[in-house]
Amino acid sequence: MTSTAFRKNLGSVAAMALMLGAVLPGVAQAQARDPAYSAARAAGTVGEKMDGYLGYVVPPSPALRAVVEDVNIKRKAVYATKAQANRATVEEYALTSGCLLIAQTRPGEKYQAPDGSWQTRGDGPPMRDSRCP
Repeated sequence: MTSTAFRKNLGSVAAMALMLGAVLPGVAQAQARDPAYSAARAAGTVGEKMDGYLGYVVPPSPALRAVVEDVNIKRKAVYATKAQANRATVEEYALTSGCLLIAQTRPGEKYQAPDGSWQTRGDGPPMRDSRCP
């Protein structure tokens, strides 16, 4: 896919991803109920990645690895379903979701910057990837 076609398709994926508020509540609620996930996010040991999945900022314990893998499996299932319904690839949908999830981080939380480095969200907006719609 050419860069122009990719960006055009991302625009339509962005519209789909606006539905994330309606799509991810089950995943978000499960995450919020899991004290290990909440503690890891607050401690900065996990963060939102550009690809729409959680990542490890530091090497995880086996218990944290299990929590993050569970969250990521659930996210991928949602992305796959929504991507298919909207004629997008899972990767396109996940990237757009990653853009939105990073934008929704709160001050003090970790996120992956466009260069791949881990950043801590400040009071201002997070760094934005040029591929984000």
